[in-house]
Parts: sequence; C-alpha cells; structure tokens
Amino acid sequence: QVQLVASGGGLVQAGGSLRLSCPASGSIFRIKAMAWYRQAPGKQRELVASITSGGSTDYADSVKGRFTIARDNAKNTVYLQMNSLKPEDTAVYYCNFRNNPGAWGQGTQVTVSS
Repeated sequence: QVQLVASGGGLVQAGGSLRLSCPASGSIFRIKAMAWYRQAPGKQRELVASITSGGSTDYADSVKGRFTIARDNAKNTVYLQMNSLKPEDTAVYYCNFRNNPGAWGQGTQVTVSS
C-alpha cells in the first residue's frame, strides 16, 4: 500500500514561494500519474496539478504560470513549486494518484497572507 505524506507547507506573504514534497512508498509510484490537490476551508478538494509517469504535466487554470509540478522517479517523490502565491492559494495540499486516488494521506497547510 502506498503512503503519501506531503510536506513543505507554511506561512508566506503574498508573492512568495514554497516548494512542497511528497515521497511515496511502494513500487507502483513510477508507473502512476501523480497529482497535487488542495482543499480550502469550506470548499471541496480540487485538482491543482498533475504529471504522468512520462513527465507530461497539466494545471488548473488558477495556478497556470505560477506552479510547477515535477517528479523524481529515482526518489519516488513528486514536487510542487509554488511561486507568486496569492491569498486564495491558502489550503491544505495533498498528493495522490491522478486517476483513482487512493487513501488520502497527511496534507500540508499552506497559508498565504495578504
């Protein structure tokens, strides 16, 4: 069973940057499309960015040009570089499979102050 624990969140001022990391246990990581999701208070969880096993990426319109998803298959880790952060990016961020997400692991809180 794959365990997904996101880290790297924190409190940052608007315009700042953060880099999230999500190491995954389990051998299937390398063949799976991965994604970052986020859930703001009172809102549904939404897909932020995804990356295929081959490295093709896709982004929600709200983060295009500001966020970059990447993966290191040798380290079984997926990353999310977040630049030009906005207060509306404030949420708990999770990583999971892009298709058929498994159990939701521990997310990481990102808080952007104005």
